[in-house]
Amino acid sequence: MRTIRLIPGLLFLSALFCFYEASAQQKVKHQQLSVREREKNRMHSRDSLLRAYNQTDTSITGLLQQIERYTATFNQINNNLSEGLDTAEVSAGLPTTVRRIVKIDSLINTHKSSTLRYLFVLRDNLDHVQDKLSGWQSDLENVSSKLIQNQNELVKFTKDTSLRIVPYDSLIRKAFFAQRRKTRRLFRRTDSLNRANLLKINLLQDKITVAYTDALDATDQIDLKIKRFAIKAISGESGNILDTPLQFASFKTALQGTIRINSLLYGLFIKSETVIQHISFFFFLITLSWIFLAKRSILRKHENPGAALSQANYISRNPLVSALLVSVAIIPYFYDHPPVVFIETLFLASMVLSLILIKRHFLTETFKFLCGLFLLSIIYGASNLFVQITNIDRLVILFLSIVSIISGTIIYKSARKDSADHLPHTCTALQIFIGLHILSLVLNLSGRFSLAKIIGVTAVFNLWFLIILFFVVQIIMQALFLQFQVKKDSKSFIKFIDYTELQKKIRRFLITLATLLWLFFLLQNLNIDDWAADTLGDMLTKPRTVGGSSFTFGNFVVFILVIWLSSVLSRIISYFYDISSQSELDFSAARKRNRTSALLIRLGVFSVGFLLAVAASGFPLEKLTIIISAFGVGIGFGLQNIVNNLVSGIILAFEKPIQIGDFIEVDNREGVMKEIGIRSSKILTNDGSEVIIPNGDLISQHVTNWTLSNNNRRIELIVGVAYGSDIGKVEALLTGVLTAHPDVMQTPSPAVFVHNFNDSSVDFRLFFWVADNNKRHELKSKVMNAVYAEFVKEGIEIPFPQRDVHLFLPDNLKVTGSDAKGDQAPDQ
Repeated sequence: MRTIRLIPGLLFLSALFCFYEASAQQKVKHQQLSVREREKNRMHSRDSLLRAYNQTDTSITGLLQQIERYTATFNQINNNLSEGLDTAEVSAGLPTTVRRIVKIDSLINTHKSSTLRYLFVLRDNLDHVQDKLSGWQSDLENVSSKLIQNQNELVKFTKDTSLRIVPYDSLIRKAFFAQRRKTRRLFRRTDSLNRANLLKINLLQDKITVAYTDALDATDQIDLKIKRFAIKAISGESGNILDTPLQFASFKTALQGTIRINSLLYGLFIKSETVIQHISFFFFLITLSWIFLAKRSILRKHENPGAALSQANYISRNPLVSALLVSVAIIPYFYDHPPVVFIETLFLASMVLSLILIKRHFLTETFKFLCGLFLLSIIYGASNLFVQITNIDRLVILFLSIVSIISGTIIYKSARKDSADHLPHTCTALQIFIGLHILSLVLNLSGRFSLAKIIGVTAVFNLWFLIILFFVVQIIMQALFLQFQVKKDSKSFIKFIDYTELQKKIRRFLITLATLLWLFFLLQNLNIDDWAADTLGDMLTKPRTVGGSSFTFGNFVVFILVIWLSSVLSRIISYFYDISSQSELDFSAARKRNRTSALLIRLGVFSVGFLLAVAASGFPLEKLTIIISAFGVGIGFGLQNIVNNLVSGIILAFEKPIQIGDFIEVDNREGVMKEIGIRSSKILTNDGSEVIIPNGDLISQHVTNWTLSNNNRRIELIVGVAYGSDIGKVEALLTGVLTAHPDVMQTPSPAVFVHNFNDSSVDFRLFFWVADNNKRHELKSKVMNAVYAEFVKEGIEIPFPQRDVHLFLPDNLKVTGSDAKGDQAPDQ
């Protein structure tokens, strides 16, 4: 029983012991797990700290680099600003320009602006002022753009929030703050300097804008006065010259004002156009050197210098005068709106130089007339400079008109009798001259003095300018003539240029250019050049709409102009690409390849020119696609032959089965290929005719090219000898003639064969080769002469056709001797 009672106690102790052991093991296990977790957490903590330190170092490094970049930028801005702004010219010239505008404005509103010439003088001055102000405004705009860009860079520094980060490390923080303070001081200094310069530029821009606006207002006032003046001049400034004289300023006052204003304008122009003046002087030196060197080369190198110089009489006798005349006539067009007094000064010099040439090369009568015209031109030029209308000026213009009509009529009658001793087209020019002066006289008598003066000045000046341009063209052509007459080296580039053909083209170009200059000078003298330019500009730039497509005449003109220039350029390039072929027939293989390649060059240049023309004209490409599509439809209906010839020309250029200079035979015609064009080609036949063949025929038909790979050609000759001749001897003689002749090629060797037994001869067939196909007929003739000489020498007979006629007569017909000779009819 005691034992049984102890069992529960033992079980309790056992359970308690087991629980204790389990608790101990769990505690140990828990302790082991806590240590592992703790070590792991510590490791993660160390890694996080290390990463944090790394990130902090990287961030600080980036900040320092950012500060360094700002510092470099600010230093660069400071360096640029320290050099100063390019505004010295603007600052110095703006006050003078403003005073000039104020002065012009005051002159516009006074009675002094009483002539059309004076109004144009004022407007020309305003145009120069506006050009100068516009240039200054453009320069300041560039400077202002740079300063604004600097300010944008400075603003970036103030808005950069990354520079506000405070590093944790004390050493890093100290270095960072020091660098940032230094950069901020540099920023404040740079920002202050940049803002000051920007303010200065803005003030200058405002002043220039105000001055430009004043100039525009003054220009509008002048244009309004010119319009009113034109209406008044057309309707009449006064009545009849005998009834109602003009009531304007005195002649002395007008003369003093004219001298003062034109002297001022001339001085200002000379001071402001120094660059163009140097260019003009350099142009004169080039012209003078060219003329003197051409003359010197003729004297030293030409075989007959006297004959060559006799065809260049102006240059040979007056080289300095010729160079001066060319330069003085062209130099005024180097300037932009030069004052009238400057133009008339150069024009006066051109007239004097022309008189020197006329005195030495034309009749005395022509020289005397032009001397009188020169005096008229001086008076007309002085009157043209007047800034006020006077009664004396009106009477002078009236007198000049009468004198011009009388003198022009006298010289016109003389020119009609003998036009060879006068300048070309003298009669036509004098008819226009007399007609304009009659119109000037009528206008002056009817009270339209301003129009009368304009017409009179135009008549005199344009007649003189026509004479000047004639001499300029002749001098240039004579200089080119001397240049091409110099004896040249065989390898000289100029040697191969055909001067006769080039002379026609250059003369046509110079005459066209001279005509344009004369028309421009005419518009200037009529004081309608600006109006014509504005009207033409409006007409060309005004947009127009057709079928939903917008275009301008200006774009159309640009398109045509670029196409024309590309065609001219293609011809020039192809000409100089194989220039030697223009003067001599050198048909070597290399030369023929070059000449044929010229077609590809022309096609390439023209294609590029067409694309440039489309791009320059602003023509929409989608519209071009529609046009090409329509063109394709047209090809399908009616343009097959044209397109076939065009494509055939391209094939000929690329494949080169026929080249320039080849001797070909096509369609029973043979000759030398002279030109391969885009659509057709030309063959020069042996009789001198030029046959035009479509390129399609050269591709589709059978063409024999005798000179495709070389210029050799085989010649066949038939020679007959009489029966009974020694055939072996004849064959040996013929072979010897062919072998001994220097023009017969020995490779391939000549050959002689017995060809045929004819009725009266034994025929031999000769084959031999000639090196130059062009000499085949000449060689054939020489060989036949040599064969004939050998046959005569050796006694070999060359037979000719002979026939025996057997006459059978009836038995009762008697023939006498006279009948046999055919002297009388037979007896019946």
